[in-house]
Amino acid sequence: MKEITIDPITRLEGHGNVSIFLNDKGDVESAYLKVPELRGFEKFCIGRRAELMPILTTRICGVCPVAHHYAAVKALDAAFNVEPPSAAKKLRELQYVGYYIYDHILHFYYLGGPDFIVGPDAPAEKRNILGVIEKAGMEVAKEVIKHRAYGQKITQIIGGKATHPVSGLPGGMSKALNEEDRKEIQAMAESSVKFAQLTLKIFHDLVLGNPKYLEMIKSDAYTMNTYYMGTVDAKNKVNFYDGKVRVVDPSGKEFLKFEGKDYLKHISEHVEQWTYSKFPYLTKVGWKGFSYGPDNGVYRVGPLGRLNASDGMTTPLAQAEYEAMFKTLGKPVHGTLAFHWARLIELQYAAERAVELAKDKEITSTNIRNKPGAPGEGVGVVEAARGTLIHHYTLDKDAMVKDVNMIVATTNNYPAICMSIRDAAKGLIKGGKCDQGILNKIEMAFRAYDPCFGCATHFAVGQMPLEVKVYKNNKMLVQTLKR
Repeated sequence: MKEITIDPITRLEGHGNVSIFLNDKGDVESAYLKVPELRGFEKFCIGRRAELMPILTTRICGVCPVAHHYAAVKALDAAFNVEPPSAAKKLRELQYVGYYIYDHILHFYYLGGPDFIVGPDAPAEKRNILGVIEKAGMEVAKEVIKHRAYGQKITQIIGGKATHPVSGLPGGMSKALNEEDRKEIQAMAESSVKFAQLTLKIFHDLVLGNPKYLEMIKSDAYTMNTYYMGTVDAKNKVNFYDGKVRVVDPSGKEFLKFEGKDYLKHISEHVEQWTYSKFPYLTKVGWKGFSYGPDNGVYRVGPLGRLNASDGMTTPLAQAEYEAMFKTLGKPVHGTLAFHWARLIELQYAAERAVELAKDKEITSTNIRNKPGAPGEGVGVVEAARGTLIHHYTLDKDAMVKDVNMIVATTNNYPAICMSIRDAAKGLIKGGKCDQGILNKIEMAFRAYDPCFGCATHFAVGQMPLEVKVYKNNKMLVQTLKR
């Protein structure tokens, strides 16, 4: 049996490789996405002071530290039995949508979008931000850089730092927002609304306007009928920061809706020996292996998961685009490459929501923290850019961390990502014929999820493989040690 290896896979956070096995006819027998790294965050958080968790967990990932910060803060709100004031919640959400602005811009223009803007068959050296600049023009490139910086500036103003925020505390926030900063945030948010519209126009012109790309999005190689999960408000509209977790089945019908604190009643995790990341599934449905449909509990999260699991957006421009996507592709959308369209709809929503919050009269209130109670147990759930993120802490009487469990967005998506790669490989490789363009199209199957394997490999049972080679000063190998 012939093996084709993609190592390393590119344009993602973390490390991974793909092994594709061909049968004697040269067709794909199976394919595996392996995550070889181990980070261990769940274990080395134990024994720490509870108040360190919102700072420590931001180091899980430099791409989405704001998500880990507020999942941790919300877990501590629950663990200390304290409800933050209304103004504090609004400040948190304003910072949070700023994070979405810079994160979704990063993925579309730097990571996933080049496959469409430049072309999936373009040379590898062109499928990057430089190729995007060449294709879309220098003026667009300037807007990309400017508005990504705007998103980071919003998180910096409220969070204290652009990358590793420090402002969230159990029961509220550490500092209020002054009027000068509020005006600056409003101006950046209003500009981001226009930039999101520009980005959607580019997507419509270059992707949806290209029959070959639209055919790819709808093709069997990139289609999977799964369950979908996302956080919604009281009216089942998308909300990144707060609400209930809603799950719809492959037909789009509501299957579950639960409080974040009850996640263990509904989500279980499966383990395979060939990877350091786990495989979550819906407990009620069960794990039936790497298959999809109503009889297997595999679900998808992230932009497409959130939009499929919701009944709409709360802002007008995002809602109009939400309706356009489902009118074009049907609802629910099962095409994996539609994650890109959903992501840009969320960019539009995040910018519009930032304007709403910046204009809110309560946003500059100084009533931003309530006193925490006695330590206990708490769960914090937010929607990271990549999907539903869960932090679960148990504290002792001295507010030291006794136990930690995390289910991160990419872990939720990992079963689906594996199957997406397998199906793309089966659909694209025939008779042993394979080139760099085909391999890149297989990578597009996982790139659509915007995976973060640095987040997803925080815990594993056993020891990480290790190889140590000892050389003399003349570079002659003396001994090799393996674990």
